[in-house]
Amino acid sequence: MALHPQAGKPASVEQLVNVARLISAYYTNQPDINDPAQAVAFGTSGHRGSAFLYSFTEIHIAAICQALAEYRVANGTNGPMFIGMDTHALSEPAFITAVEVLSANEITLFVQQGRGYTPTPVISHAILNFNRGKSSGLADGVVITPSHNPPEDGGFKYNPTHGGPADSDATNWIQTRANEIIQQGSVAVKRRDFDQAMKSQWVKEIDLSEQYINELDQVVDMQKIAAAGLRLGTDPLGGAGLGYWDKIADKYNINIKVVNNRVDHQFGFMRRDKDGKIRMDCSSPYAMAGLIDLKDDFDVAFGNDPDFDRHGIVTKSAGLMNPNHYLAVAIDYLYQHRSDWGKELKIGKTLVSSSIIDRVAKSMGRELCEMPVGFKWFVQGMLHGDIGFAGEESAGGIFLRKNGQPWATDKDGIILCLLAAEITAVTGKDPAEHYQRLTQQFGSPCYKRIDVAASHQQKQILSKLDATDITSTQLAGETINNIQTHAPGNNAAIGGVKVSTENGWFAARPSGTENVYKIYAESFNGEQHLTELLNEAQTLVDDVFKQRNV
Repeated sequence: MALHPQAGKPASVEQLVNVARLISAYYTNQPDINDPAQAVAFGTSGHRGSAFLYSFTEIHIAAICQALAEYRVANGTNGPMFIGMDTHALSEPAFITAVEVLSANEITLFVQQGRGYTPTPVISHAILNFNRGKSSGLADGVVITPSHNPPEDGGFKYNPTHGGPADSDATNWIQTRANEIIQQGSVAVKRRDFDQAMKSQWVKEIDLSEQYINELDQVVDMQKIAAAGLRLGTDPLGGAGLGYWDKIADKYNINIKVVNNRVDHQFGFMRRDKDGKIRMDCSSPYAMAGLIDLKDDFDVAFGNDPDFDRHGIVTKSAGLMNPNHYLAVAIDYLYQHRSDWGKELKIGKTLVSSSIIDRVAKSMGRELCEMPVGFKWFVQGMLHGDIGFAGEESAGGIFLRKNGQPWATDKDGIILCLLAAEITAVTGKDPAEHYQRLTQQFGSPCYKRIDVAASHQQKQILSKLDATDITSTQLAGETINNIQTHAPGNNAAIGGVKVSTENGWFAARPSGTENVYKIYAESFNGEQHLTELLNEAQTLVDDVFKQRNV
């Protein structure tokens, strides 16, 4: 995809979403669930869509919530439910719908006091804290967010009693039942008037930020950050954790300057992403251009996406760090500076994350646990303390408390940002400087992801590839030494294929939401070799499509 000429430039007035029209569409548009694009569909991060496209409406959310209530009964979940939402415009009406339906099903709901915003990691942390030591009456949670997606999108994801993203057994059940409810005219949906619900015994308003912020020193060395007197900067990109940074600064006496304190449902303050769209992607140097311009004002700076489960680290020397680079640094630091972590703790990474992590893990004698794309695969390892750190290439990560106990089982952008400050405070070098040291030891990889147009049929074929479908023995001038369609960490299907040589690899997998497939590639032999990997990867996949006549 060619870089848009306005990438990194301020958003234009004409591209800002009409919020009033969007909210109206949420309440009035009637989806046709016989059209797959308008049906309830849970991907790796829940159900996402837009009211304008008839894929995220009141009908969808009411049906999903009713299905969720029935799923809880079927699985014996009878404790309270924590509900959080981010700052997307559709999150507000979806929150109202959720409260109306879930309270009518007599589920006790914990919501942020004053109907404020709540980051994803805070919900995960709250679930684990509530359930600790209990064997019954366990809590679960919902986060209403489409993550970094454009302002016109909405999203809804479910975190069961383990605190992390729901697995496919749960989401498939909820998805099937929700579509069935819609197909039957939504007559099964129970509702209670919102005002009545908020005043009822079923809804309890609490400050969800308090316990989370008070325990941050159990997972990050806040005292050393304070003692170092660092100048920290953050651009929350108008997200759910915007109000958290000032509270964290006050609680721990650290210097954090919030450079943008606006909540704007149009996200009109954003810089345009690589394709010219407004997208609150804290791993994109174009979306993060505003904070990058200020990098020299701070010892280290950081940003987050709207639900704060992702992180973007900005340093003076490197600007915005590549997410893979920061993951490698975080792993290298944590496993050497957490004295109470056991020697048996594994390192978790997705199969498409950088191989420099493999080399770091090997140098420390740590077992690597490679999983398919999707953070749900790390939940059990984090919950039971088998994995110390888990991260994915799209700037998501989580790690254990300093004592080796679970902190959360979903991605936490807040603690990954604070860890960058801890690394700088403790070592006197920022994360980008540490990454340069790692490249001197392990090599300097080049990494890229591209999207390639694909039909629904082609995506289906790609998702079910077998290793024997790749007949070539060479890739970018090197012998192919491994073809994977299942992740070594748990032998689960990766929904695509990964092909590796001595100095490079590519992985191809279909998008769950767009008519494209994604090619990830990495080379330890330079940019030219990376380009060859990407080109030959597309040729290999195209050959498979030709063999299947699609």
